[in-house]
Amino acid sequence: MKIFKPFCLFILLLFITNIKAQEFKLGKVSIAELQEKVHPKDTAAAAAILYKKGSSKIEYNDNDGFITVTEVETRIKIYKKEGYNWANHSVWYSNNSDLSEKVYFNDAVTYNLVGGKIEKTKLKSEGTFDEVVDKYRSQKKITMPNVKEGSVIEFKYMVRSPSRMIREWDFQTSIPVNYSEFSTYVPEYYSYNPRQKGYIFPRVSTKKNNRSIMFISKERHQGSNARTDFSHDKVDYMETQTTYVGENFPAMKEESFVNNIDNYTSSIQHELSTVQFPNEPLKLYSTDWNSVAKTIYNYDTFGPELNKTGYFENDLKVILAGKDTDEEKIMAILNHVKSSVKWNGYHGYDCDNGVRKAYKEKSGNVGDINLMLTAMLRYSGLNANPVLVSTRSNGISLFPNRTAFNYVIAAVETPNGSVLLDATDRFSGPNILPLRALNWKGRLIRKDGTSDEVDLMPSKLSGDNVFITYSVDAEGKVTGKTRRQYTDYNALVTRGNISSLKEEEYLEKLENRNNKIEISEYSRTNEKDILLPIIETYSFTGSNLCESIGGKLYINPMLFFTNEKNPFKQEVREYPVDFSYPFSDKYNITIQIPEGFTVETLPTPAAVVMEDNLGTFKFNIAANANVLQLTVSHQINEAIVGTEKYEMLKEYYKVMIAKETEKIVLKRI
Repeated sequence: MKIFKPFCLFILLLFITNIKAQEFKLGKVSIAELQEKVHPKDTAAAAAILYKKGSSKIEYNDNDGFITVTEVETRIKIYKKEGYNWANHSVWYSNNSDLSEKVYFNDAVTYNLVGGKIEKTKLKSEGTFDEVVDKYRSQKKITMPNVKEGSVIEFKYMVRSPSRMIREWDFQTSIPVNYSEFSTYVPEYYSYNPRQKGYIFPRVSTKKNNRSIMFISKERHQGSNARTDFSHDKVDYMETQTTYVGENFPAMKEESFVNNIDNYTSSIQHELSTVQFPNEPLKLYSTDWNSVAKTIYNYDTFGPELNKTGYFENDLKVILAGKDTDEEKIMAILNHVKSSVKWNGYHGYDCDNGVRKAYKEKSGNVGDINLMLTAMLRYSGLNANPVLVSTRSNGISLFPNRTAFNYVIAAVETPNGSVLLDATDRFSGPNILPLRALNWKGRLIRKDGTSDEVDLMPSKLSGDNVFITYSVDAEGKVTGKTRRQYTDYNALVTRGNISSLKEEEYLEKLENRNNKIEISEYSRTNEKDILLPIIETYSFTGSNLCESIGGKLYINPMLFFTNEKNPFKQEVREYPVDFSYPFSDKYNITIQIPEGFTVETLPTPAAVVMEDNLGTFKFNIAANANVLQLTVSHQINEAIVGTEKYEMLKEYYKVMIAKETEKIVLKRI
């Protein structure tokens, strides 16, 4: 026992030390933290969250009843200049008159090590300001002072909300997180459904706390003995404290073809499920998507706006004259809305200005424009309904709620299937939506309040067909002509790129992107006719497209269309691969070799077919006298590829890159 006691004491002291190590407090920045040059587990990190502690407490307030008070304190280390943006922080809050929230920042300090001593710089009032996000939300922002490489910053904020909403808590972000802790304090009257997302999860612990509410009531007595009597009533209740702790969570690393990395961030959300006070019936709040859709449809700024037709009836009669088929009506109405109302850049599934005002003033948000579109389609006799959407930037919601959506499009049900439409983008067309709206699933709402899930992801292949004819001279100079045809989503993207630049700027970028070629005789057709492929043609010359070494010419046969780098390099893929839309790239290339040369080496043909019809790659080249004929096709049939297929996709791209970068070798005769 004499041997055992010191050992027990050592273990106890070690345990106590470990506990104290996690007892973070604002204002207790150490010299060691300021001296740290790089993150110990991620030397490339520009900054790191040393600790972040938060709590959401549902507390009783004499004036408002139960409210939610959220408090958060954070300490961040800045390692590099690239991490300076972490000295800026913003917290959103509701500015809706029915749900007005308050945000307060305090204890915001920047710490630096100067002459071996800790220097503190406090945030002043000019470093704090409010910014309106939209008609529902604002955000309070801070910009920390005196930030340098090596700085440590701290701040604390509180949000007071009359609702019982518990805000989402992220345990991961784009920089490492050393320690993150979040606690909820929920009275027994409320029940929440917690939902976690991500690939790594925090530890969870719960405990019960005894709490009480003291109600003070007063009674006024009239007459000669007028007085006011006060009485105190105490109500005891049980509170559930749930604590989530994450330690040493790695930074979320950007990977190629990820639609919104926030969808895969380790976080916790809470959905209010039920409320039941003593001697009162149970109230259900947890809901399904049908209920959410029906609630939204009944908003004054949504469903009723679809019934307004007087403002456009006369115009529509003219526009629809002679239009008999569904396709003709759809295109006529879509084009009319596009040309009549310009999108003001604001999202929203309901109207901001209202359809009448938007039509009159020729400007509106997404709700104004696409609900107007839906109303016109219905007026023309088509079976049209709005479809609620969450944009890519808004992410995927874990549970049914009204804030899950931030966008709306229109859908027309025809004998040949549903046609999805969005009039906010001048280059969108039937079933060709802006990329921002391609986010897995939407929800169609009918007049009777019923709803259905709608697949937003395209299934039709978007084409990129390239025809090139070029010749190589004895010095390696390349001269040729290109014809490139884009269809569907490739056409949408190309039209957007072209429209944002003057032709000279566009061609300059095209030349620089393609190994400094010189372009002439440039033309394009069907630029504005969205139902037709957009076609670019141009002549080109290039002095950097061929290598001349030891009397031999080395040519990359696909020239500047070669895929040279594999975008999938990670050993393990954490997130699904999102190509946005399935596609088919085809190249038909004719090569004239110079007189006095012959082929020494040609790339060999290759073909790769992935399982489950995920995609195919084919490469064929043949020589006929001094002419080479090359055909290449690269086709991906699924917009979203799950992580279970990542290894196969990675190997596919590896083979494709290796084959496309093989060179033709020409030697002198």
